[in-house]
Amino acid sequence: MDQHFKRRMAALAGVIALVGVGCGDANGAGGAAGGLSGSIAIDGSSTVFPIAQAVAEDFQIANPDVKVSVGLAGTGGGFEAFCAGDVDISNASRPIEEDETACLEDAGIEYTEFQVGVDGLAVVVHPNTDWADCITFDELKAIYEPGSQVTKWNEVDPGWPDEEIRIYGPDPDSGTYDYFAEEVADPDADEPATRDDMTQSADDNVLVQGVKGDPGSIGYFGFAYYQENAQALKALQVDSGDSGCVEPTADTVTANEYPLSRPLFFYVANDAMERPEVAEYVSFWVDGAAEFATAVGYVEAPSDAVAANEEALSSLAD
Repeated sequence: MDQHFKRRMAALAGVIALVGVGCGDANGAGGAAGGLSGSIAIDGSSTVFPIAQAVAEDFQIANPDVKVSVGLAGTGGGFEAFCAGDVDISNASRPIEEDETACLEDAGIEYTEFQVGVDGLAVVVHPNTDWADCITFDELKAIYEPGSQVTKWNEVDPGWPDEEIRIYGPDPDSGTYDYFAEEVADPDADEPATRDDMTQSADDNVLVQGVKGDPGSIGYFGFAYYQENAQALKALQVDSGDSGCVEPTADTVTANEYPLSRPLFFYVANDAMERPEVAEYVSFWVDGAAEFATAVGYVEAPSDAVAANEEALSSLAD
């Protein structure tokens, strides 16, 4: 990872990151449209946050009079702010849900979806975990399902040690939480969830630091956060029951071979696109989506999503 990525990741410790780059001139030397002013408010997924912050930094090099605030309240928290009209763009690590769509309809807010990358959700353990290299969906479910009574590793697999499991995971405001609950922990429920008697946070960086410093621990979060901390964490291979143990890598995520791969999105309020700074920002992100995603450790969106993005952007401009 380059130093720009490390700087962006360090900013995750704050609840809101205000990105203000005072280079470039008012005419936008070296970048997109210049001469713009105003502000753009963004919130939502902590997984999408590194991409959004990278876009904001580069956009402001060309447009130093536009102030872009990028928050990381989690996917659910971002949609709440979006529905309240507090933000122009909501980042999400899952597609928008029916209740969120209904909220926006009731508020009279029309929106447009853009897929801007693909992420693999990494399941990680403390680096001293030398007795496990792969974990199955069934084993993950046993640990994380609502009401789970599992407290020791040998309660998951008798061949694992009689040691306490220290469990970490996103909180319910996180799209990562929703995805994991639906796919692994509680897939048959009407409202999937995970156990709540563990350390939870919507900030993936908090989970990274927790697992790094806690022997016997397990957690899950976006693949880019694992990559940045690969020397201090151990990523487990994952077996969904279909294709055996698969390691999370950029190649397996791109090929959709890794069973915990998922799309990443942002949603923009259509009315906000009437403001030149928002319209230019969205165009800037969409046009450079592949480069921004790969620069911070994710995978570019598939070709059909790229085509849908271009069509959506064209429709907004009409």
